[in-house]
Amino acid sequence: MSTQDRLIESTQELLWERGYVGTSPKAIQQHAGAGQGSMYHHFTGKPDLAAAALRRSAAQLRAATEDLLDGPGTAYERIAGYLLRQRDVMRGCRIGRMAQDPDVVADPALRAPVEETFAWLRGRIAGIVAEGRAAGELADGPEPADLAAAVVAVVQGGYVLARAADDPEPFHQAVRGALALLRTP
Repeated sequence: MSTQDRLIESTQELLWERGYVGTSPKAIQQHAGAGQGSMYHHFTGKPDLAAAALRRSAAQLRAATEDLLDGPGTAYERIAGYLLRQRDVMRGCRIGRMAQDPDVVADPALRAPVEETFAWLRGRIAGIVAEGRAAGELADGPEPADLAAAVVAVVQGGYVLARAADDPEPFHQAVRGALALLRTP
């Protein structure tokens, strides 16, 4: 792995674990096993490196999610696959955690990958809902975009509930509830 990749990967991990403020350039360098010169050779500074790390985290999330949403099965089965996929519930979402970080939200360059990822996810799920309704697999109900936002909110809110309880069960309850609401009567 190149030094640049190690720096990005280390920043991804530290942002997820500590947030933007808690991720110092020195911590990144130590985690990556890279010197200060290497870091500044590849990036103009912490904001530039953090933006690269967020873009990579967003791309990884999109790729993993797209595999589930493009997979075989009905619309319900594909959405259920997304909701039920293996997750580290107690750590939460690499992208969702950044939406709660005031320094990330305040910086348009850092916020952009977060905002774009959630917009993509809502749009992708809304498309599957519309497909499912057209095929008679899903019952009519709220607008596809509204239902998609609710599905994404279940996952992100489920992470928050689990972390607050220090127990993954509230996350799983939220997912089970969403799946029950999605089922055709």
